[in-house]
Amino acid sequence: MLKNTGIPTAEELKNVMPPHERLAKGPVAIIECLQDIPCDPCVSACPVHAIQMQSGITDRPQLNFDKCTGCGACVPKCPGLAIFIVNMQHKVAGMATLSLSYELLPIPAKDSEVDALDRSGKFLCRAKVIRVINPPAYDRTAVVTIEVPADRINDIRAIRV
Repeated sequence: MLKNTGIPTAEELKNVMPPHERLAKGPVAIIECLQDIPCDPCVSACPVHAIQMQSGITDRPQLNFDKCTGCGACVPKCPGLAIFIVNMQHKVAGMATLSLSYELLPIPAKDSEVDALDRSGKFLCRAKVIRVINPPAYDRTAVVTIEVPADRINDIRAIRV
């Protein structure tokens, strides 16, 4: 339970996960923001207005999965590092990509390998870095895209260089 352990349960994540049909269509955001806190930079970051706050700034962001293009503009804007882009359409069978915020040093290099970790920091597998985006506008929050086994896409939420 998130409130007791800091790690959300599958039940708590159920409502933020895109349906399988949407995952099959290409990249889509997953917003694992599960607490009502005053925060909304993801709303203004979304160029297609797929993210909304139902009851104001202290509500949880709601993602319209069908509107989301998976562009990733919201990922580096989230101060809680709680937004990920999942892409199940990958050229290698059985693999997928996951884009996530990364604010530690050293920043991994493209084509390097990193440890893929679960929400508790436990090692799950090795992952190949396929892209790193870190422009000044991201304010030292790099967005790292890794290639991972498709069956682990909902478990991996961090990396270790």
